[in-house]
Amino acid sequence: MSQSVGLILIAVGLGLAVLGLIVYAGGFGWFGRLPGDIRIETQHARVYIPLVSMLLVSIVLSVALSLLSRLLR
Repeated sequence: MSQSVGLILIAVGLGLAVLGLIVYAGGFGWFGRLPGDIRIETQHARVYIPLVSMLLVSIVLSVALSLLSRLLR
């Protein structure tokens, strides 16, 4: 492995640590309660389908992986 891959792994790890601190502090309290997320609650059952939240996650991951692949070329 080259040195640049090691630096990328360190940067990703630091980014995940910062993201974890933000989540722990409550910075993503809105996530999972977006308009378009389906929530059905009855007396005996709860159904939660996070359509818009997972669409947002998909877009962010697609952009991040695209940028990462361009950096590694």
